Amino acid sequence: MNKTPMTARGAEKLREELAHLKSVERPRVIKAIAEAREHGDLKENAEYHAAREQQGFIEGRIQEIEGKLGNAQIIDPTTVAVADKIVFGATVDLLEVETDTEVTYQIVGDDEADIKQNRISVNSPIARALIGKELDDVALVQAPGGAREFEILAIRYE
Repeated sequence: MNKTPMTARGAEKLREELAHLKSVERPRVIKAIAEAREHGDLKENAEYHAAREQQGFIEGRIQEIEGKLGNAQIIDPTTVAVADKIVFGATVDLLEVETDTEVTYQIVGDDEADIKQNRISVNSPIARALIGKELDDVALVQAPGGAREFEILAIRYE
């Protein structure tokens, strides 16, 4: 199975969520199921069915996170030895040529992507166009709204 790239920060957030699910959410739902059972007839007990459904979601998320962490290739952007080339983990300052606006993106794993924090997935059209480019190159991005050009102003690993 292929390894999935993930930053150290992204892996730590997943570990924190996993610990929270196992130590807080799972026991809470088990307690709710036990309390609902005490109310009697389980066939018509909405509290019991809701708690069981929530338990299923929690257990599914635990398995999903464990699978992602087990399959992760954790990359610390501060230790990347590539200075002038864009690779996974890079923070890139770009100039959108058409609108003359500057944007900054960090290329991260799929689970870490958050456009509000300027973190884009390594599999996004912009990241795919940027990977391998160097300072002052122009990247042509095939976006759903049409082609866009970005000039690379700065590359850093933080």
